[in-house]
Amino acid sequence: MDGVIVVDKPTEWTSHDVVGKMRRLAQTKRVGHLGTLDPMATGVLPLVLNRATRLAQFFTHADKVYEATIRFGFATNSYDADGEPTTEAVAVNLDAAILERALEGFRGEIIQMPPAVSAKKINGVPAYKLERQGKPVELKAVPVTIYELTLLACEGDSARVRVHSSTGTYIRSLAHDLGVLLGCGAHLSALRRTRAGIFTLDRAKTLEELADPATLAAAMIPAIDLLPEFPRERVDEVTAGFIRQGRDFRVSPFRVEQGARYVRAVDGAGELVAIGEIVLPNLYHPMLVL
Repeated sequence: MDGVIVVDKPTEWTSHDVVGKMRRLAQTKRVGHLGTLDPMATGVLPLVLNRATRLAQFFTHADKVYEATIRFGFATNSYDADGEPTTEAVAVNLDAAILERALEGFRGEIIQMPPAVSAKKINGVPAYKLERQGKPVELKAVPVTIYELTLLACEGDSARVRVHSSTGTYIRSLAHDLGVLLGCGAHLSALRRTRAGIFTLDRAKTLEELADPATLAAAMIPAIDLLPEFPRERVDEVTAGFIRQGRDFRVSPFRVEQGARYVRAVDGAGELVAIGEIVLPNLYHPMLVL
């Protein structure tokens, strides 16, 4: 089983918990995730299994789509409902027009400060560990891009939004910063990821569903179907052997677009052999062999 399984992560589970569960279900130790979700969050958590774990590097910059619920009235130290309040609670009755104007300032490329309670590392130590020890947490603001920020619902002290963002974006920080802007405090009260790169919620299965071996097998997205943006080059058995030895290989100029940086070398059985990186026109080096 070499490929990706998209899990619909349950709330209160860490991403590491889900990886551990999948190791038991798939009976393999070679399982990794393509981007964590906080314990409170649910939704799309792609897991790579066995030899496909080598492909994880190509998914590190994938954009994400979320549906988030933000509660206004007080802030927390973690910027979400799992944290401790850091401001006095105030009564809030949201006005959709005012909130919409506030959202406008968070669209496009913005500079965002990660939460102190996060996995961001400071001198090799996760920020959340320093925060728990009462030590100063000095994180740097980073540029992120919000491609879409749509107000879906607004009632009382809560608003629901859809966010399409670049990798590295903290939806918790977005909620917190909105509360600062509106002067009433806010935090993330619910989060569901509906897409991570090419992996969507309609492909996701719950852990309960994946406990059935037939469902588990059917849910697997094979390695050959990953990275569809890379051209495919079919190679014969001899060439596949050379590729596995780390030798460069030629591709057909009729099947591979001139200058394509990467290609997928595929054997006669339709299995992914390697990812090749361009060396010269029509000549590729196997940078990654499965």
